[in-house]
Amino acid sequence: MAQAKTSQLHALPGPTDTTLVLAARSGEKWAQEALFKRHARTVNGLAYRLLGRDEEVDDLVQEAFLAAFRSLDRLENPQAFSAWLCSILVRTAHKTLRRRAMLTRLGLRRSAPIDPDVVMSRNVPPDVRAELEAIYSLLDRMRPEVRVALILQRVEGLSVPEIAERMALSVSTVKRRLAVAERRLEQYLKQSGGVS
Repeated sequence: MAQAKTSQLHALPGPTDTTLVLAARSGEKWAQEALFKRHARTVNGLAYRLLGRDEEVDDLVQEAFLAAFRSLDRLENPQAFSAWLCSILVRTAHKTLRRRAMLTRLGLRRSAPIDPDVVMSRNVPPDVRAELEAIYSLLDRMRPEVRVALILQRVEGLSVPEIAERMALSVSTVKRRLAVAERRLEQYLKQSGGVS
């Protein structure tokens, strides 16, 4: 009987994001912890997809949560916490990628491409593997703002308006950035003999 009650307790839904945000705004640390536990996996996955396997992913996630908790009073719709947090992470990742690009241009940092073994199945045919490695290499050479927009569209599956919201840009700016990314990918596919 006690076991049935325990499993029923675990099946009950927790407080909504709205409830947690309102509690966190009033200084309740348990609410911040609950928001972190609820959204950490999503935010960590997004950070990983934007940066690749990287020692800075954990720092990026922590920085996004800290920024969100510091500015909770600016969140107009508490139920939209997840999207708002992801927007903060996207903008923070963009800054990180811009900083890296500058350090690489100055010769102070070596560019490390995304390890294809981490993101690809072991069963991928060699020709597909070669193409994906080249695409990841191309992605690393894209300007950060173009790279982020492309990842949000191609990997995250976001629409142009959603990307604009996440990146705090106009829809037309996002469209221009995606057009640049698509042209670069098309050029690569033509040069490599791939299908366009």
